[in-house]
Amino acid sequence: GGSSSSMAAEGSKLEYLRGFGNHFRSEALPGALPNGQNNPQQCPYGLYAEQLSGTAFTIPRSHNLRTWLYRIHPSVQHSKMSPSTIGGMGRAAGEPERAFQVDPNQMRWQPLHIPTKEERPLNFVEGIVTIGQAGDPRTKTGLAVHNYVANTSMVQKCMTNADGDLLIVPQEGPLLITTEFGKMRVIPNEICVVQRGMRFKVEVEQDANRGYILETFQGHFELPDLGPIGSNGLANPWDFESPVAAFEDKKEEWICYTKFGGAMFEMEQSFSPFNVVAYNGNYVPFKYDLRKFNCMNSVTYDHPDPSIYTVLTCPSAVKGVAVADFVIFPPRWMAMEHSFRPPWFHRNTMTEYMGLICGEYDAKKGGFVPGGASLHSCMTPHGPDSDTFKRHSDPEQVDTSKPAFFDGGLAFMFETTYMLGLTEAAIHAPNRELTYQQCWQDMPTNFEPTEEHKQEALAQQESNHLLAWRADAADSSKKRKAAP
Repeated sequence: GGSSSSMAAEGSKLEYLRGFGNHFRSEALPGALPNGQNNPQQCPYGLYAEQLSGTAFTIPRSHNLRTWLYRIHPSVQHSKMSPSTIGGMGRAAGEPERAFQVDPNQMRWQPLHIPTKEERPLNFVEGIVTIGQAGDPRTKTGLAVHNYVANTSMVQKCMTNADGDLLIVPQEGPLLITTEFGKMRVIPNEICVVQRGMRFKVEVEQDANRGYILETFQGHFELPDLGPIGSNGLANPWDFESPVAAFEDKKEEWICYTKFGGAMFEMEQSFSPFNVVAYNGNYVPFKYDLRKFNCMNSVTYDHPDPSIYTVLTCPSAVKGVAVADFVIFPPRWMAMEHSFRPPWFHRNTMTEYMGLICGEYDAKKGGFVPGGASLHSCMTPHGPDSDTFKRHSDPEQVDTSKPAFFDGGLAFMFETTYMLGLTEAAIHAPNRELTYQQCWQDMPTNFEPTEEHKQEALAQQESNHLLAWRADAADSSKKRKAAP
């Protein structure tokens, strides 16, 4: 790997192909793509044709994913794949079958410690810590959640995940990700997806790097349907970017890691795996800048369901139910009148794993910090902490007759229909907050069934609409201004 400044300079000059789900044709040398067919008897430049299939051959065309790669060396040229001691995302050689324990408690973790190079050199693959899993990659069902830390780049090492797609969310430190399709620079506030079977390596520009990974064992990520929103909004297809073809023609020794059936394997080969000169297809890695999300929100009353903040979804066989949704809580206008504006108290049939990329989360200011995470499992109660509830329930502190722009941070959520089983490392992590539940313990008891409150409640029912709220707010404002 090069210096931090040279990697940053290289990353800033990268070009991309724009669009989600597009069929791309990209070549690093002119004429490298065959004309009019996929696998001619002889490919241009003496390249090898190899198809990478992300779906079964006979899946309906609207969901069929595949790309033809034109490479200097066929990827089949490698040593025997043997169990690897690297561990991390998958089981290491000699490690027993991983156990994933269910636990319904609300959980929160402080940021994962990033060791210095002197403490322990860690590249991206070595620094992955599994939080939990549901389902089984061997049957292509379910998903897993991981965190990562890294302080050094992968040098002559690459990774392939045969178990599923990887959605990577950097929280600290830019990543330069080299794939068989080309290179992507992914910074905090951006995400990337490297799909099943794609070889990649990760280089870092700084010594401290941290983030989150969602691994899906079934299906692939799609843009959510917009329904009554219409034909525009949320994540716009043209804002997704895929790398242009780039290749390395290097004879050197490489170690290639493969996650397969939940276990890590490794093999050796005598050339760079990133030797694809051209490609043609719709099965590609991609990245997206979360700051470009076209957020929808309520402009009358009530906090809407967080599904309107969905960036990507991996659907299950049941319509409207997700293997995984990737949801963000971005800077946005809050204009809901007469309403409690932060997220409400909730018990959900889905499981919610949340992380914070920067700033603060409007339902738990101060306690939930960048790099940290929380888990609220199926039907486990959760919601705003006591301080947030008190403040936003008080009209003297929060005037809901006026819109307010929230620009204090960027949080995200991995939401799944599955119950997440947790690793021992996650349950007993030194950075887990065992006192997390105390943030709700001093919630005030406001219930007062007096005759006065009864009459007040009945009167409110008579004027329970937007125009009445606005008139009441205007009247209250006049009274405050007139007060001595």
